[in-house]
Amino acid sequence: MADSGGRLIRVAMALTGDRHAAEDLLQSALTSTAARWRHLDGDPEAYVRRAMYHAQVTIWRRRQRLRETPTAHMPERADHRDEIGATDRRLALRQALMRLAPRQRAVLVARFYEDLSEEDTAALLGCSPGTVRSQLHRALARLRQIAPELHDDHLTEEKIR
Repeated sequence: MADSGGRLIRVAMALTGDRHAAEDLLQSALTSTAARWRHLDGDPEAYVRRAMYHAQVTIWRRRQRLRETPTAHMPERADHRDEIGATDRRLALRQALMRLAPRQRAVLVARFYEDLSEEDTAALLGCSPGTVRSQLHRALARLRQIAPELHDDHLTEEKIR
């Protein structure tokens, strides 16, 4: 792979358009390919290249899903009276989220931030909808425990369902 590194990084650059993103893409492709290295037949560079394409397509699809869509009516204007309080709350939420287990954090982000359904969250995370519900229940309980100042009626499981 040392001989192929230059070619692979150029392919990654063409896919991402950014040097740092290209390095990350190549590293993740090499990592996923390394686990199967002994079982690769033929050209290992082709496997790494395929892994890069698949990973980048996944990134593009995620970005596409998050794009804004035009609407006929303008949304209500935000109330900017308490911007400092909102900033403090956002920072406290970020710190609390970082204290959660990765899977719990992923479920919360998918369900609340991306507003995905239980089924879509389960498909995204590769688990069952029941697992999503149980992880969501545990994550909310843990958030209430570690950051009681964030407790809000909007973060209840009943309102999610």
